Amino acid sequence: MKVILLADVQGSGKKGDVVEVADGYGRNFLIKKGFAKAATASTIHEAAQKKAAQEFHRAEEIKATKALADSLNGKSVPVKIKVSENGKVFGSVTTLHVADALQGMGFDIDKKKIKMDNAKSLGSYAAEIRFMEGITAKITVVVEAL
Repeated sequence: MKVILLADVQGSGKKGDVVEVADGYGRNFLIKKGFAKAATASTIHEAAQKKAAQEFHRAEEIKATKALADSLNGKSVPVKIKVSENGKVFGSVTTLHVADALQGMGFDIDKKKIKMDNAKSLGSYAAEIRFMEGITAKITVVVEAL
């Protein structure tokens, strides 16, 4: 019996796959529990269309992410922090400060995607933004006095 999986089923396949299963397993478990639906010509075509649409949207998302990474790569991000009269920094610059500075520059980046050491003094620090697997941007964080 051919079925189209509506959810990931361990040992059978992933959501959207058309798989061949035993008749009893398909009818009495997969379809009854809502994990699958019977595969007819129209449902197979519909599943193929959905899979193609998902692949297209994923490719568009990757292209947009690469463009964002290219626009950020090599940029210098100024971060201002409170400093005492003799030049000692109060606290440290964290990824939250860098994300806020990027927000001010017009880039909406989640602080969890930014990787850098805490900056505990004035100067320049290297940081990396990891958008997704294989797509990263390297920026320079410049810590300045407020």
